[in-house]
Amino acid sequence: MQATYHKYTLNFKRPSGTSRGVMTTKETWFIIVKSENKTGVGECGILRGLSVDDRPDYEEKLKWVCKNINLGLETLVSELVELPSIQFGIEMAFKSLESEAQFNLFPSQFTQGQDTIPINGLVWMGDEDFMRQQVKEKIEAGFNCIKLKIGAINFQTELDILKSIRKEFSISDIELRVDANGAFQPKEALEKLKRLSEYQLHSIEQPIKPKQYEDMAKLCEVTPLPIALDEELIGVFLEEKKLDILQTIKPQYIILKPSLIGGYSGSLQWIRNAEDLNIKWWITSALESNVGLNAIAQWTYTLNNTMPQGLGTGSLFTNNFASPLTVKNGTLQYDINKDWKFKLNE
Repeated sequence: MQATYHKYTLNFKRPSGTSRGVMTTKETWFIIVKSENKTGVGECGILRGLSVDDRPDYEEKLKWVCKNINLGLETLVSELVELPSIQFGIEMAFKSLESEAQFNLFPSQFTQGQDTIPINGLVWMGDEDFMRQQVKEKIEAGFNCIKLKIGAINFQTELDILKSIRKEFSISDIELRVDANGAFQPKEALEKLKRLSEYQLHSIEQPIKPKQYEDMAKLCEVTPLPIALDEELIGVFLEEKKLDILQTIKPQYIILKPSLIGGYSGSLQWIRNAEDLNIKWWITSALESNVGLNAIAQWTYTLNNTMPQGLGTGSLFTNNFASPLTVKNGTLQYDINKDWKFKLNE
């Protein structure tokens, strides 16, 4: 087996804002594994300032992986515990290599174009007009679950946007989720959750910054609005620690981003522990290209989770790779009449 890695910069169609800042580009790396006459492709994607493996020696680690690819999947994954995005890229590359078709990693009714995955429509932060425009676009596109990034503009303005949606659409018409990306201070969080709960929201992601276990546990105990942990899961490598966090905080939901928490194997550890504690979960992409999104979506379908997933990010970039993945009527679909066009400037 031989392996190489290649850096690729994805360009956003329009700047995308969260409470952590505005993104215009997203770096990602591809691991290409070759054995005999077959080629496997894996994507290693980090989010600057958020991924635990956003570190100066990242490319050195990729070089090490390529040099030692013949150690095999299990050994490589165990050696890279603190580099979850590379773990996922390797899992993906090996799965791609052993598959009959390079991008058909988990054959199913989804990949045959016979079934779909419900997803949420994502509304990025911006000024009020921009956010309202995005909400309108998502509803017109057939989404019945919309997730709004909040916490960067005036809170009352955000409440007004939610209020205007609820005036027009009931809870049975549109499921509303919000994601604060840790923007609230612990002292103010409960009051803000009370005000948000007036608009019959499905949930709020990560209201306060991670690693404030006591504050988050208190919040989850008394919240009027279900809380989903997201960033809280990043950088937790040991299964015992995962269980400890869930038992301590007792959230209503957890959100799994395979690139940030150790790929399929890391995500499954969280899922097992969450289900033992009756904590619900869903899966979200972390702004991967269509290669990574495809690997997450196909795997997600096999888990039989009927909630809307966070997998609608493929159309955000100007230079994404053409693929069969299509968003239609609030679902992610696999259009078997479309081909993959994956080409790197090698």
